Amino acid sequence: MQRRTLLATSIATATGAMMSDATTNEAEAQANAENTLYLDLKDGRVTIELRPDLAPKHVERIKTLSAQGFYDNTPFHRVIEGFMAQGGDPTGTGTGGSPLPNVPAEFSPPAKARFLRGTCGMARAGDPNSANSQFFIMFGPYPSLDGQYTIWGRVTSGMELVDKIKRGAGSSGQVQNPDRIVKMRPAGAA
Repeated sequence: MQRRTLLATSIATATGAMMSDATTNEAEAQANAENTLYLDLKDGRVTIELRPDLAPKHVERIKTLSAQGFYDNTPFHRVIEGFMAQGGDPTGTGTGGSPLPNVPAEFSPPAKARFLRGTCGMARAGDPNSANSQFFIMFGPYPSLDGQYTIWGRVTSGMELVDKIKRGAGSSGQVQNPDRIVKMRPAGAA
């Protein structure tokens, strides 16, 4: 009898541990899904990890616009070799945005986050609080942006697809017949 109780207790403990691990894994998967963005390009899917720890307001804006389909078919209007690919302007001119109000700056100190290959930042005008819908993905490190622009995410897979985005001409990087975002959605809505 004592042996059965011991065996039953061991099984219950093991089952509880497995259920606890499963619950933890589900919670982690849910948190990861909430902070994952899928960017579909002509050559395939790019996965972006969102960083609400760095820029909660900007992450919320990207999620909101993505869930609405705002970014679908918008061009990468400014693409500079070795620097970045910029998109998110429905007009394709670099002057457009969403109907939502601008988002105040959420700059990270360089000790916390830097503009490296795959970093996703928010484009803005001269006013630090003028970010709206336009964003960029870095092709390489660019230290002069550190602490001057908001970092809202980073590419975790598919950077080779970002590398295939059509480049622009001259120092402005304006692209003729630009590549477009096929679809951009939060993982939970994809």
